Amino acid sequence: MTTTTTRAYAALSRAEWSDLDERHRHRADILTAGWRQRQQTGEKHSIEDFLFTYYPFKPSLLRRWHPGAGVSLEDASHETRASWRWYQTRGAELVADAAGFIESKPASINFIERLMRDTAARPGQFSCFGLHEWAMVYQLAPHEVRHQDTPLRLSQAETDAVVESHKIACSHYDAYRFFTPAAAPLNALRPTRDNQPMLEQPGCLHAGMDVYKWITKLGPLIPGELLLDSFELSRDIRILDMQASPYDVSEHDLSAVAIETDEGKAEYVRRQREFAARSNSLRARVVEAIETARKIARLQP
Repeated sequence: MTTTTTRAYAALSRAEWSDLDERHRHRADILTAGWRQRQQTGEKHSIEDFLFTYYPFKPSLLRRWHPGAGVSLEDASHETRASWRWYQTRGAELVADAAGFIESKPASINFIERLMRDTAARPGQFSCFGLHEWAMVYQLAPHEVRHQDTPLRLSQAETDAVVESHKIACSHYDAYRFFTPAAAPLNALRPTRDNQPMLEQPGCLHAGMDVYKWITKLGPLIPGELLLDSFELSRDIRILDMQASPYDVSEHDLSAVAIETDEGKAEYVRRQREFAARSNSLRARVVEAIETARKIARLQP
């Protein structure tokens, strides 16, 4: 290893990285406890299960701590993690193989970096009021509603009336693609996978939740703390997403954010702005992690 390359890494002693690893696994186990228990009992949770079904990232991977690119783990070359993909030993030290990871996924990394930068740079839009969830049940028969185990809190006619009395301007493709055929033409925008980088904006709840999705695709380049921070944000946003939806979430000891009222709209926007700030902070950290990985990759022999 050259002197220049050695200086590029921040070294963690065995005691330091072992402590970080243990803390990470403990935090991850708390975050996934409900899901893991429900897998044993067969129970369902219409809010939390989304984080493990829509985002198919296993709890076992969520609890796997990575130091991130640019960090070397001392006295780790004989640990189990040395056999993980995208790691390499350097004497007794272990580091993420930033060069190999970037070389194997250039298009994906470029897309994620651009999406994080561009989304954070745009002004947030705070007038959608979570109507995407309402558009997903617009004019459906009872047996067609997505969450069959969670009833609507209004009648179908009242739910349809909420959609019809508001302007819908959903900018997120992965929400828009679930609009009912009757609701899709009512949207002011036509999100697609191709124009996603041009339409994503930080006020969108689903774009905020998806920061977690993009982070899971960056593997060992992302520090463990950032991974779990993004999961927690996704969980918190999901709660508001369902509270503001047409579904009755009282069985989960949650109150509705009735966006069909002025009070509900005000609460939604207040929390939406908080999530926009949190998601942009995470996006900046993702970009920083990618930049660090690129710098390390250029120095790796």
